[in-house]
Order: sequence, then C-alpha cells, then structure tokens
Amino acid sequence: MDIRQLLLAAFEVEHREHIDAIRNALAGVTGESAPDWNDVFRRAHSLKGASRAVDLPAVEAVAHRLEALFERVVARESGLSRGETAAVHLALDRIEAYVAGLTDGAGPDMPGDALTALDRALDPAAAEPEPVVPPPPVSAPAAKPAPVEAPIDGQQALLRIPADAVEALTRATHELASALGGEPLVADGLARLARRAAELARLAERLRARGLIKREVAKSPAAIQVPGPSSEAHDDEWGALEAGLIALSRDAAEVSRVRGALASTVENGMARLLGEAERMALVPAETAFGGFPRALREHARDEGREIEVTVRGLELPVDRGMLQVLKDPVLHALRNALSHGADSPEARRSQGKPSALAIGLDVAVQGGRLVIRVHDDGRGPDLAAIARTARARDLLVPGPDPSAEALLALVFEPGFSTAASVDTLSGRGIGLSVAADAARRLGGTVRLAPRAPYGSELFMSLPLSAARRAMLLVEAGGITYALPSASAERLLRLAPPALGSAMGRIVTRVEIDGADATVPVLDLRHLLGFGGDAPEAETGRTRPAILLRTTGRRCVLMVDALSDVRTLRVLPPPPIGADARLVSGTVILSGDRPALVLDAEGLVARAGEVGIGAAPQPTGTRGTIAQAPRSTILVVDDSITTRTLEKGILEAAGYRVVVCVDGQDALDRLRARIEPVDLMVADVEMPRLDGFGLVKALRADEAFARLPIILMTSRGDAGDVARGLELGADAYLTKQTFDQRQLLDTIGQLL
Repeated sequence: MDIRQLLLAAFEVEHREHIDAIRNALAGVTGESAPDWNDVFRRAHSLKGASRAVDLPAVEAVAHRLEALFERVVARESGLSRGETAAVHLALDRIEAYVAGLTDGAGPDMPGDALTALDRALDPAAAEPEPVVPPPPVSAPAAKPAPVEAPIDGQQALLRIPADAVEALTRATHELASALGGEPLVADGLARLARRAAELARLAERLRARGLIKREVAKSPAAIQVPGPSSEAHDDEWGALEAGLIALSRDAAEVSRVRGALASTVENGMARLLGEAERMALVPAETAFGGFPRALREHARDEGREIEVTVRGLELPVDRGMLQVLKDPVLHALRNALSHGADSPEARRSQGKPSALAIGLDVAVQGGRLVIRVHDDGRGPDLAAIARTARARDLLVPGPDPSAEALLALVFEPGFSTAASVDTLSGRGIGLSVAADAARRLGGTVRLAPRAPYGSELFMSLPLSAARRAMLLVEAGGITYALPSASAERLLRLAPPALGSAMGRIVTRVEIDGADATVPVLDLRHLLGFGGDAPEAETGRTRPAILLRTTGRRCVLMVDALSDVRTLRVLPPPPIGADARLVSGTVILSGDRPALVLDAEGLVARAGEVGIGAAPQPTGTRGTIAQAPRSTILVVDDSITTRTLEKGILEAAGYRVVVCVDGQDALDRLRARIEPVDLMVADVEMPRLDGFGLVKALRADEAFARLPIILMTSRGDAGDVARGLELGADAYLTKQTFDQRQLLDTIGQLL
C-alpha cells in the first residue's frame, strides 16, 4: 500500500470523527448547555487541512465554507439560524457520501447544492426567505468492511496493522500458550515432592522414636529382656530412607530442569510478544507527515509562490497516538512558515538567497525526547508587527520594549495573527496556538525563534516516555488521583471497627490466599496533608479502600471515593505536587483537568514506616488549615497543570482560590478589584508579564504594597532568589524541592 493509500485510510477515520463531533454539537443546541462553537470551528478547520493533505479539493471547498460560517458564529457569539443549520447538515451529508464513494483515491462528482447552501448562509443578502431544506440523505455506495474499531477516551480510533505483524504476534501468542501448557507437569512434580517429603518426615520420626527407646532400654539392667527391632530391620529402614532421599533429589532435579526450560520459553515468548506489540504501536512518522510536502507545494502553487520542501527523519518510528495528536499542529506550522516566511523573489535575490523559499521538516530523537523542527529561510519573524498586534490586543503593558523571546512567546496565544487579511493559509490566528495546545497535552514544549542567517525555526520537544496505562481514579480531599490498576489487588470497604493499631501503625485484617493477614493502612487524605479526623475517629463511617500489592508487600489505602477506571496517557510528573516519592506521573482527565499518578511502590513503602497512621493536626493561625473567615489566595501560573494542582492543594487546606494565567492577567484582576485578595502565589517565567515584573508593579502601587507575595518557580539560582526578594516578594520557593506542607506553612506565617 503506497503512502497516499495510508493517508486516505487515516482520513476516513479522521473525517468521521470531525463530522460526528459537529453533528453532536448541533444536536446539543436544544439541550441544557450550549455547544462549544470554538471546538466546532476548529473541527471544520482541521477537516479542511486534512482534506487538502490527501488531495480532496471537493471536500476542502465545502470544509472551507463551513469554517468561515462557524468563525462568524464564534465572532457574533450566537448560534446558527434554522437555514444555516440545514446548510451545515447538507454539507456534512455531502462530505460523508463523497468519502464513502472513494475508489482508489478518486471519488464521484460532489453535488453543488452544499456549496450553494453554504454560500447563501454566508451572504445574508443572497439568502432566500425560505430556510434551506436539506434533500433526503444520499445513499452512499457500499463501503468495504472497516477494520475493528476500539474506543479510546470516548472516541472511535482505527488501528491499521500490517498483516505480517499480526501473524508474528499470533505465532508468539501460540508459543506462549504452549509453554504455559506445561505448568500442570510442574504442579504434579511439586505435589510428588510434597508427598515424598511427608513420608520421609514420618519415617524419620519413627526412627527417632525407636532410637530413644533403644537407648533407654540399654540403660536398664533387664535390657536383655526387652524385645526390639533387629539390626537387620534398622538397616532396611535406613536403606529405605536413603533411597527415598535419592528419589527426592532426582525428582527435584527433574522438576527444576523442566521449570527452567519452561521459564526460558515463557520469557522468550513474552519478549517476542512485547516486541510485536511495540511494533504495532510504533509507526513511521511518514504515515502522519508524508503527505505534507505535496500539500504545501499545492498551497504554494495556488498562491503563485515558488518553494522547495525538504523532510528528514520520517522513517523514525513514533507512537501512533502521539502522531495523531501532532498531525494537525505540524501541518499548521508548515503552513505558517509558507504564509509568514515567503518574500518576493526580487527581495530574496537581493539578499543572496535562491528565488524559491526553502521550508524544512525534521523529525529526530535527541536526549530521549522527540524533537520536531519546522524551519524556513524566509524573512523571519516580524517583531515589530508582533509588538503592534500584542499592544492592540492588550497583551503588552506600557513600558520598556520586551525582549525578542518574550514577543515570540505571544504568537502562541489563541487568535494571535499578524496577517493583514484572512486567506486559506493564515489570518485566523489558530495555527500556532494549536501547536502549543498539542505540546502541552503531550507534556512537551514549543518555541519559535529567528534562524541564522535568516528565516525562522519552530521547535517542538516532546517526551518519548508517554504511554497509555489502565488507571484507577480515586478521590481524596476533593482532588482526583490516579493509581495504576495493575497494583490494585482488591477493592474493599472498611468500617471503623475493622481498624486496629500495632507498633504505632493503623492496621486491619484482610483475607489473603485463604488466610487472615494483618496489613498496614494508609489514609490518602492524611498522607497528602489534607487534615481532618484520624481514621479511628471517624465513627460510624464506612470508607472505600484499595488493597495494594507490589513486590510481594501489601498495604490498604483508604480514599474518599472510587471514581472510575480508564486507560489514560501517562505523562511525566510536574515539577510541583505532592511528595515526589509518591508521584510517578500525570494524566489529563476530561475537561483538560490534570491528575497526579500515585506511585504504588512509594505508598507501600510509606505504609511500613512507624507512626504514619496519625493524621496531621491543625497548627492554629499559622498552620496548614485556613481559619475562618476563609482567606482568598490568588494563584498565578501559565501552566494549567501547575495552576490546577496548586488550586487543589490550597482549596483542600480550606482556602478560597482564584487563578490567573500570567502576570498581566493577575495585575488587571487585582486593579479591577473583582474580589479582595489576601495573598498571592506566582510563577516567575510567564508570558506578557513575568513574576518579577508583577512583583515590581504591585509594590509600586500603594494599594498592593503590603500584599503578601510568594514566588514559586523552577528558577532556583541564588541571583534569581535575591532579585525576587529585593523586588519585594515575601518568600521564594523552588518547584524542584517543593513540599506542599512548606507552602502551606509559609502561607500560614504570612496571613
């Protein structure tokens, strides 16, 4: 199958996802909550880009008009009229029928009624008084059976697997099954060993008893009158014991040999099984990015521009799910390079550059991270235009000109564009924001920089360690956490009478392998410093719990609630959160809510420590629990993960929390006096206005000169600490050594 066939196969799934999402949004118009029109607009935008990438101009034309219509809906902040809704449904029907009728990459002519209906919706002056009524649904040609689809995060995802990979996986599975079929032989051998050992134990017991009798008799004067076994009988019994021991040794050696062979076969089979599974999960980057050069050249031809496109590293195997997330952002970045990097051939020649704009896409692995680089030799970032746009949108505060790095960080803001007009390439300001959103979802970073001697470069750095795992979601202190479901041996419900105390630890009795065992108990709420009653003080309340098992050790973890079991992508842990020994990663839940992944090994190890059963007690007005009336804390951080985690920690401690996305947002909110703020916790590295600038601005304002301010950042150099304190911060905490108790204690001291 050639690359276009692979791209078309992926498009069949992708277009269905976008169409279903738009239809679901339209169906929700009459529901209790309004549709997310921004998401609908992005769906249409992505559908347009995907159709161009696979060279389906008929679909692209309809999607372009849908995009324009939804953009107008977003701008006027109102829904679709009846006629506009009918036009959208007609357009979706036509796209669906067209894609279903594709044969060898070519489709039937698409009826023009969809374009006509959308044009009328876009031009109210040309609209007829009667609403547009969609024709009966078009009967799509019978499509060939699709591969099995598996639900992932509430959506349908299609996984196309090479036939030889499936055959190899099947063979490895059969070999593993055959190897495991030998386990009954091992069980029988072990049973024989047990029986022989019991017989030998009884024989040895009889021999010891007879030896004792003989010695006692020998001491008696009438020993000769006491009958006893002859020496020949003793010899026979000792011979039987020796033969039994030899047979036992022989059986043990045979069982050991069989067990070793089986273990080796199982290990080899498992290694092959894992290798083939990984082979199916990893696909060449070309499957997602292979069609981009042609699509970019067609864009350039439509715009009358001359370009040269080079790609490197597309043979690199990358996680399929990661590529799916990156496909649209990388295409947006390439289109952005063409739109904003192109200059006239005369200008290029005057600078000694070839007349054709050179655009490159490089995919590589560096330092255990996936690095995607989009570069061009065009005119480079227009810093003056970026500054003008930023000031027009109130993204810059009056004062000294910001650095080039600070200006280039603004281009990732949603809706930010320096284009003079909207066309098929640019002007809507969503291209680079899509790249930034994707990087954040995957736990990576993105940045734009000038390229020497001319042009620009966009870098995306992403972790390769991201993996999907089954997670048990639990709640404690009002916050959701994730536990690897493989470490959960059993779910329990514990009532206070079931709890006891032993050696300074809270314990409970649990049946394990048919026998009662005493297992230490952890309360997740108390472990993470959320306070409240100790477990033994919670009279009359039964709470859910999980029996955790790792490396042969167990503990019971009590939680407030068991929420769900989901397969989620596990990202690296954030630089801030609970005890680092207890946290192994982060997952993103619905609504872009981050949740910490708890380390089961760390929890079980903590359960073995003495004295961890007692709950932390409030420490008065300078402790970890907010006093009445509740204080209001302003959290300022550009990372949604950090903001959410800090908010959860503070709210669990009893504080009222409001959040801002950067320093300028916080400054505007404080000056607007939306609510009284008692203390502020702010990051240092933020777009628009960083933490240092925020502190300086607040200390210069008499109204906020005494507001307690805590700077919490990953910048822990002595110079940064000194600068923050000199500007007027009351405390400076670093995320690398963050401990939530330290934060809460610091807040308690300042309030």
